[in-house]
Order: sequence, then structure tokens, then C-alpha cells
Amino acid sequence: MESKKRGKKKRKVGLIGCGTIGSEIAVAIDSGKVNAELVAVYDAYMERAYTLVNRLNTKPMIADSIDALLASDTELIVEAASQQAVKDYAKSIVEHGKDIMLMSVGALLDDMFYAELCELLERHGRTLYLPTGAIAGIDAIRSVRHMLKEVTLTTTKHPRALMGAPFFKEHRVNLNGLKKARVIYRGYAREAVRLFPANVNVAAILSIAGVGADKTKVRIVADPRARRNIHEIHAKGEFGELYFKVSNLPSPSNPKTSYLAVLSAIECLSRACDGRVSIGT
Repeated sequence: MESKKRGKKKRKVGLIGCGTIGSEIAVAIDSGKVNAELVAVYDAYMERAYTLVNRLNTKPMIADSIDALLASDTELIVEAASQQAVKDYAKSIVEHGKDIMLMSVGALLDDMFYAELCELLERHGRTLYLPTGAIAGIDAIRSVRHMLKEVTLTTTKHPRALMGAPFFKEHRVNLNGLKKARVIYRGYAREAVRLFPANVNVAAILSIAGVGADKTKVRIVADPRARRNIHEIHAKGEFGELYFKVSNLPSPSNPKTSYLAVLSAIECLSRACDGRVSIGT
């Protein structure tokens, strides 16, 4: 089995975004953990791309524009940049005949954009891959989606992992002054991924698998004592109840990113490149 895997042709991969998750994906490919060849990388901040490529043994092309990335002989492009990058580039990627893996799943809660992307995927015969990110239980949620009555996600993070979110431009919350855990947000997934785009992409994948963006409840807790990023899912329905709790160590290089999100991305890409499972639409 292992020798067969080694002999399998490597899939040619491109990368958009050379931050925490993008860099870890690139290193996984470079080290042979993923049966792929990293052909090209692109980041709006060119210095990030150069910093990443300098870490790698194999040297992918550093694309100076998204057009240069799309013109490369990549077969699958991984987005690890931002929700805006998804909206700016995803449709063009598919139109250029390439499969796509998205980390910034929150962009798909724009219903019109998602519908247009799905139509393009079907028309061009391409595949969208969606890692489950920093949570568990998505298969179980999907299996009972038509019986679900209520789904709630509670995310707890240290205040420093939440700083800089657009939420704080609209709401005055002194994160530095917190002495104990405080619920700073209650709402629904569609709004949550807009206000906390770097923190609750898990709300997007959960809502897509379950009751939708306008029915998936989200609570965000800032806890100065938190040493891990905690995601709790509570689902009720005709089937009974589901409860999942994932306590993630933050990525060593970025407290906003759960380490499990990085590992999930690598596993999803590995499956896509091995042809084991088609994950996504």
C-alpha cells in the first residue's frame, strides 16, 4: 500500500496565502507528508512569499500576481489567505480548470457567491475541498441535518486571539481589562464570520453541514485564563442530542489559529492528492 502511494503521480498544487496555515501546508508538501508538488505560491505581501520559499528545500515559483499563479501548470489551488481572497479569486480559479481547497470558508455564507461558485464547479467539472477545520463531528451533523432543530457553537479564546477583529470597530469592549471569562458576542453564523473572520470559520463549515447560516447560533467567549482555543457544538433534533467539545492548542506561530485547523488542512489536501475521498461539494 505504501509503495503504491509513493509511486503515484504527484498532484501539482498552488498556494494563495503564505501566513500560518499556508506555510504549514507548504512545509508538509515539501517534507513529503502530502503526495504533491508545490508549483507556485502567491501572497499579496511578497515578502511573506519569499520568507516561506526560503524555508523550503524545493523552490516553487513565487507568482507576482494572481494571473501568474493561474497561468502556472497547477491542478489544485489552496486558498489560505482571507474571505476576501476567496471572493476575489475562487471563481477565476475554477474557470481556469483547477480544483480548489478553501480555508476561509466564511466567504461561502454569501449565498449568491456560493451559488455562482457551485454553478461554475459543475459547469467546469471541478471539485471544491473544504477542511473541517478546528472542530469535530461534522459528519454526524451532516447525517442528521434534516432532523436538526437547533445548533449552537460556543467558541472560547484568549482575548489576544480575538484582537483586531472587525467586531471591535462596532462594539466597545476592553479586552485588556478582562479579569474573567465574558461572552462578548451572541448571534448567528452569517454575522459571526463577518465580525470575526479570522476566528470562527468553523461556524461556516458547521452551518453549511447543518441548519444554515441564519439558524446556527454562535457565542464567542473571551477568557483571559484560556490556554487553548475551545469549540463546543450542541445540536438538538428529532434524533436526540449531540455534544462535541474540542480543546485546541493554538498554533505556535499564531494564537488566532488552532493547531487542529492546520492539521485538518493538511489531511484534507492529502486526501485530495491521493484521490481517497472527495471532500466538499
